[in-house]
Amino acid sequence: MQPPRVLNIEDLRCAARRRLPRIVFDYIDGGAEDEWTLRANRRAFEEVTFRPRCAVKVPACDLRATVLGATLPMPFILAPVGSSRLIYPRGEEAVARAAGAAGVPYTLSTLSGCPLEDVAAAATNGPLWYQLYLVGGRDCALPALERARAAGFTALVVTIDTAVAGMRERDFRNGVRELLSGKPWRVWPFAGQLLARPRWLARFIADGGLMKFPNVVIPGAGPMSFADVTGALEQSVVTWEDIAWIRKAWPGPIVIKGVHTVEDARRAADAGADALVVSNHGGRQLDGAPPTLRVLPEVVADVGDRVEVLLDGGIRRGGDIIKALCLGARAVMVGRAYAYGLGAAGSAGVTRAIEILRTDLIRTLKLLGCPSIAELDPSYVDVPPAWRLGNG
Repeated sequence: MQPPRVLNIEDLRCAARRRLPRIVFDYIDGGAEDEWTLRANRRAFEEVTFRPRCAVKVPACDLRATVLGATLPMPFILAPVGSSRLIYPRGEEAVARAAGAAGVPYTLSTLSGCPLEDVAAAATNGPLWYQLYLVGGRDCALPALERARAAGFTALVVTIDTAVAGMRERDFRNGVRELLSGKPWRVWPFAGQLLARPRWLARFIADGGLMKFPNVVIPGAGPMSFADVTGALEQSVVTWEDIAWIRKAWPGPIVIKGVHTVEDARRAADAGADALVVSNHGGRQLDGAPPTLRVLPEVVADVGDRVEVLLDGGIRRGGDIIKALCLGARAVMVGRAYAYGLGAAGSAGVTRAIEILRTDLIRTLKLLGCPSIAELDPSYVDVPPAWRLGNG
């Protein structure tokens, strides 16, 4: 499939809405409860304004950033998006293929529909990170970590903000529980939204239908089924004690994702994390959590000399990435931006999302009068007075 003619990530979002059933599109697009945090993530970027240096000639821009000792061609990483195979056939492989071609790291979710070895084969040149949930317990997680290491995954991302699944009301209204039940009579009231997207439905069926999770292999039972995941997550909350075990089980860099406060940032640094991600799960977990961009400066000020600080949540343009970097982030993670591309046009859509962000970065740097990512600092932005007072 050819990528749609689009100018920005919002265009990709609209294309994905046209091509995906409502239940799948809202899985990508929605947040928890009233979706306040989902909207606040975006509003925070709108509240930060630029301070450009004009009459400055910038013939070329250096977009490179160094994260975990590796030089990235652009200052962003593709975040973990679980169940991407629902969005597009062999979805995780499609994302890895696009990320690899661009040299951008891709973080594979534990809850992937594709075996991690197949994703690694699709990634070619791109770095791969592996995101860990302890679904199934340590006996289930340890073999997956060993497989990831053997397949060439270089960093481990441990998500800590999923004590329970967030109340994503769009999913309930769209019939997620009924779809996962596997009982046709329960699915029937929601079948219209699937039948309204016959091309997606045909591909979904051809790709094997409702998936299992081949990287969550329960000893004696095999891959975990989709219907069992919610309960398994609640029974396997990651604690700081688990981080110590993970540190022993994984010899490479560890990134702790889901930090909302300075206190947890300190604990992540004390636990030996190499990096942390200021993240509220894209507004999909605790509604009412603060926007990540607002939390970022205080985290950087407190632990930025001990651990690399990344950010995710609400990023839709290259200008958003630059604002985060000006406020101290080493790099950012983007999730919805590429997931919309995957829904719109598969691997080609992900490629287009990456291209859009790259073009945005170059244009914004030139308009700021800044020749490189490395030279960005707080002097290039203005933040609201309340942020300066440390009230956020």
